[in-house]
Amino acid sequence: MRAKRVLLTAAVALAAMMTCGTAQEVGQPGRGLQLASRLCTQCHAVEKSEARSPNERAPRFETIAAVPGMTAMALSAALNTSHRTMPNILLAPDEQAHIIAYILSLK
Repeated sequence: MRAKRVLLTAAVALAAMMTCGTAQEVGQPGRGLQLASRLCTQCHAVEKSEARSPNERAPRFETIAAVPGMTAMALSAALNTSHRTMPNILLAPDEQAHIIAYILSLK
């Protein structure tokens, strides 16, 4: 019984450490806005003040952020998946993290 408690405590501690490490990988929303303004504004409404996207088929970033259950992992998957209507923009991991942080800041 004691061995199970020790194992459970170790598993919880490991999970907590992994969560803390992941939290530090989150990007900076300000840098994400700068990147999105340079890379995404031809199609998407990047800022909250924009009523609609230049491309009617491209959702506003605020709309993307408001999708129920939207997470950094979901955004990462979306950014790394080809879309017929979206160009394949290759982002460095830190650039992707910054853009994701910015989008999530619009919630």
